[in-house]
Amino acid sequence: MKKRILVGLSWWVDSAVTAHLLQQQWYDIVGGFMKNYTDEQNPNCHTRQDRDMALKVAQHLGISTFIIFDFRKEYHEKIIQYIYDWYEQWFTPNPDVLCNSEIKFKLFLEEAITLWCDWVATWHYARIHQENNIFQLLAWVDETKDQSYFLSWLNQYQLSKSHFPLWELTKEKVREIAHDIKLPNADRKDSQGLCFIWKVPIKDFLEEALPKKAWNIVDTDGNILWEHDWAHFVTIGQRTWLWLGWWPWYVIKKDTNSNTITVSKQQEKDLMHSTLEASKIHRICKAPEIPLACKAKIRYGQEMQDCKIISIIDDTILVEFNDPQRAISPGQILVLYSWDQVIWNAIIEKARR
Repeated sequence: MKKRILVGLSWWVDSAVTAHLLQQQWYDIVGGFMKNYTDEQNPNCHTRQDRDMALKVAQHLGISTFIIFDFRKEYHEKIIQYIYDWYEQWFTPNPDVLCNSEIKFKLFLEEAITLWCDWVATWHYARIHQENNIFQLLAWVDETKDQSYFLSWLNQYQLSKSHFPLWELTKEKVREIAHDIKLPNADRKDSQGLCFIWKVPIKDFLEEALPKKAWNIVDTDGNILWEHDWAHFVTIGQRTWLWLGWWPWYVIKKDTNSNTITVSKQQEKDLMHSTLEASKIHRICKAPEIPLACKAKIRYGQEMQDCKIISIIDDTILVEFNDPQRAISPGQILVLYSWDQVIWNAIIEKARR
């Protein structure tokens, strides 16, 4: 009897190739489209086009069962509100990590179980390895496109029910397969926007919910350089939107108590830190002993950095990097690796010298 699997289909070519590969492995495929966000008034909202493309892919591949799952209410409560809340506190959140653990591999997985599916399959570039009844999340073969960072909040149950068919393919090979089987989305570009919100600019998105207010931009001596009303949108290390003359200034601090953004011309001095503090530790599997020499990422797309765990007190972890890191941003996710295996993640609280 064929194993049944619910495959997430979207506008991405990766999802279409995922479904095709599983067909080649004789799975009973159910196609699923997650409808998470709509804004009819915003021309950048492409949910309808994405749904139509997912349906075209299902028809092209001969997938007879195609279901649209409406998760808009849950997505607003769990993801969009999370984005608003964190930006309102001047933190820079990472909604893609939360979206995976709360939507794709929770709500979508729950639907898969009700449909008598054995697993859910997605287009993510990562690997799952089972050893001694423990499911390990491993980095992808191409570190520059590895998505294990975004999957680092998954738990053992979610990993046991997940399948990543693209784990051994390069992006170029995925495109080649798409052209070979003449997929309708073979040439569609990858999205660089927010998870399921795609091309809506973050500034426009946040202005719908967060009120504008006048703040000050100050230098490291406290001198007021300019006034602004967009503190929510800037990130540590940013050098755009500052309008402070031809010399580059970089955001090094956001302070909600004094309502200021602090900027500096000295990028190397004020943006580079060797130590960070993070909280709300999530352990994918059994915790190693400490102090532990390991690797880490503080943002998606970053190469793994050598580091060691200095201490763990309650739910707070202190990590020291071998080389100083640029623009450590509160609210972002710290992901720790042992070789290529994800072991923990945590939310960055602050950089320390």
